[in-house]
Amino acid sequence: MASLRDIRKRIRSVKNTRQITKAMKMVSAAKLRKAQDAILAARPYATMLDQIIADLSARSGGENLTHPLLVARPVKKVELVLLTSDRGLAGGFNSNVIRRANRFLYENTALERIQLATVGRKGNDFFRNRGQAIRKDFGGLYQRLNYRAAADIAEELVASYLNGEVDAVHMVYNEFVTAITQKVSVVQLLPLQTLGAADQAPAEGAPALVDFKYEPDRQAVLDRLVPQAVNIKLYRALLESVASEHGARMSAMENATSNASDMIGSLTLTYNRTRQAVITKELMEIVSGAEALK
Repeated sequence: MASLRDIRKRIRSVKNTRQITKAMKMVSAAKLRKAQDAILAARPYATMLDQIIADLSARSGGENLTHPLLVARPVKKVELVLLTSDRGLAGGFNSNVIRRANRFLYENTALERIQLATVGRKGNDFFRNRGQAIRKDFGGLYQRLNYRAAADIAEELVASYLNGEVDAVHMVYNEFVTAITQKVSVVQLLPLQTLGAADQAPAEGAPALVDFKYEPDRQAVLDRLVPQAVNIKLYRALLESVASEHGARMSAMENATSNASDMIGSLTLTYNRTRQAVITKELMEIVSGAEALK
């Protein structure tokens, strides 16, 4: 049986751990609100931008509108962009994404080449330690995360796609649902996927789509919007990942704090029982000694 000193030391250690986990939960809760506001503001813009591109294609007016980033080709070389966090203590946030990335690699072994790009130290460390080749690690991005930083990465991926170095680019990341729920998603970044003209065509008997006047012309507008849509899609994925990380860490630290409180209660009960046993033993020894002296 552990001594009273050992139990007291253990209780102090768990109390210190509980203070740390409680503080980390509060910090993550404060960061989550800001990250949640950012993603809720970005989602409507990204959705509307895709809708505009789809509508533009639907109202082509017989013109052959096209863009290199919208044209799919036979897929032989793929790049997978893995979005994880720089820090741990976030429950299954990183392990779920890494597990899904491993599954993607396994399901596409028939391809000529699959290369990895990582955002976040956890994903980079995992695959590097297992000998997986990583084309590039975008380290330190979360410390300077903004639209311009995301656009720089997107432009690099677009250049790789246009040069024929890859035939498709996919992203795997945690999509923010609620503060306690995240969903791992695999999303194709390139070629850009939007609603096709057939999806936008009016049903039989429905009024025809109202067309607009485009300056300078439809193709010029499409050329401007498509690269911007790619940038926004990557930026949104990064914001989703950040919000999911804070939500996962807040939930994990709340569970850790609750478990620490339960452990303190159990240790306190053990301490009191041990202390009572020690006192009872001492009393019995005193009584036995007094009886021996009679």
